Amino acid sequence: FIDGWRVLMQAIGASENVYCKISGMVTEARWNNWGLSDFGPYLEVVLEAFGPQRIMYGSDWPVCRLAASYGEVLGIAKDFAARLSPDEQEDFFYRNAASFYNIRTA
Repeated sequence: FIDGWRVLMQAIGASENVYCKISGMVTEARWNNWGLSDFGPYLEVVLEAFGPQRIMYGSDWPVCRLAASYGEVLGIAKDFAARLSPDEQEDFFYRNAASFYNIRTA
């Protein structure tokens, strides 16, 4: 399954004006039986296809509560982001969304 999805994500990621919000993962997994390692291969594909400047964190709250707490969802994102530089982490959790949604900050 992931091989076909990877090809599609790479094609989408080739468009430089497209961002990927990493959200809704736990509700697409086995709700009562997912593990942190379930998400790694998919997150690697997204990082490879979009790069750290075009990915952003999305909690999917409150829908995520069907399968996980907000803390668990944030934990998945933090585990993934640990491989990024401090600047890239700031991009992932904040700046990329502000840029994409054209949010002005003080």
